[in-house]
Amino acid sequence: MTDAHKTAAETALRTTGGAPPDDVDKAPIPLLEPREGIPPVVATDEALAEVVAAFAAGTGPVAVDAERASGYRYGQRAYLVQMRREGAGTALIDPVGCPDLSALGEVLSDTEWILHAATQDLPCLREIGMVPSRIFDTELAGRLAGFPRVGLGAMVESVLGYALEKGHSAVDWSTRPLPEPWLRYAALDVELLVDLRDALEKELDRQGKLEWAREEFDAIASAPPAPPRKDPWRRTSGMHKVRRRRQMAAVRELWTARDKVAQRRDVSPGKVLSDSAIIEASLALPAHVNALTALPGFGHRMGRRQLEQWQAAVDRAKALSEAELPQPGQPLQGPPPPRSWADKDPAAAARLSAARAAVSELAERLNMPQENLITPDTVRRVCWEPPGDRSEAAVAEALAAYGARRWQIEQVTPLLSAALTATPAKS
Repeated sequence: MTDAHKTAAETALRTTGGAPPDDVDKAPIPLLEPREGIPPVVATDEALAEVVAAFAAGTGPVAVDAERASGYRYGQRAYLVQMRREGAGTALIDPVGCPDLSALGEVLSDTEWILHAATQDLPCLREIGMVPSRIFDTELAGRLAGFPRVGLGAMVESVLGYALEKGHSAVDWSTRPLPEPWLRYAALDVELLVDLRDALEKELDRQGKLEWAREEFDAIASAPPAPPRKDPWRRTSGMHKVRRRRQMAAVRELWTARDKVAQRRDVSPGKVLSDSAIIEASLALPAHVNALTALPGFGHRMGRRQLEQWQAAVDRAKALSEAELPQPGQPLQGPPPPRSWADKDPAAAARLSAARAAVSELAERLNMPQENLITPDTVRRVCWEPPGDRSEAAVAEALAAYGARRWQIEQVTPLLSAALTATPAKS
């Protein structure tokens, strides 16, 4: 145990609830080293088997984190997995050397996994065979408990009194070998997750929100993988500038060509061609490579072969028939944008205004973000197409159909049922 750990062990855990901690004048304790030192990186089947045995023999929940190479590599795969459990210590596992961690996932299948911002890490963990049945999300717990800042560093500092070093969060985790400072940072990310979980559980229980949190955690753990996004090219940054269908087709062709290159080279698409360059070429629809070269993002540093492949994408868009061009927008799913409600349906606009005000007031009273109390999309859907009789039972049934959890339904049903009777103000 380091000196910092000894000092912190004598300090009461900090809590939330609006009041500053008792030792607010004390500076947070820098967490400089993992208590057992930096463990060796596990990159062989033999070393992984030892980790599986150690974690199977451990006790209590398991802290889990994953590091990706967003902005550097194609996709969102894990390049390092960090784990910690009582009796097993900390393990740093290289999914490149050990791409199948299903054996580890299986021995921990009935164990509670502690993650921070679980929805970010669960997809890449699922890819390597690690699928928890029970989780505790410390970021979501912080939101429900009313913490104003819920990043891991902020939570560890405000709840436990430690200062985590966060300088390596955005590095290229696909780098091999991983530098020692990065490994230290990675090990420290799971060093106190169990302590943070225990403190947050007490705080949620004190606020009467522990069962709410458990329902949220269960919903995340049981959620199926997200389906592939339809027409992902439409999310190109700057797409709002593109008005004509022929230009939209150019965005689609350039985005698709870039994606194929990025996937083949295993690099982030933005490193192949920027979104802004795609938009510039789509707006200009250049007639030849020389015209393309004059556009921002296609300068002299780009080779002739690359320029020709982007010009070929533009040419493909220009050659499409009218029937092959994309439509201006995706088919609308659900209600229209709220800004248009007053003109389209004044009664629905009045219902939404009343519902938003009621939800906002309750969220403030419960000391949590509105979107955690009930999603804005759910509120809009219920207000745009309310149930026929507007009763609390009918509203509760509608909320359940949209995926609201039991505790959310209990909290907001009376408010929404009342809001659905609101009428437009007379001019």
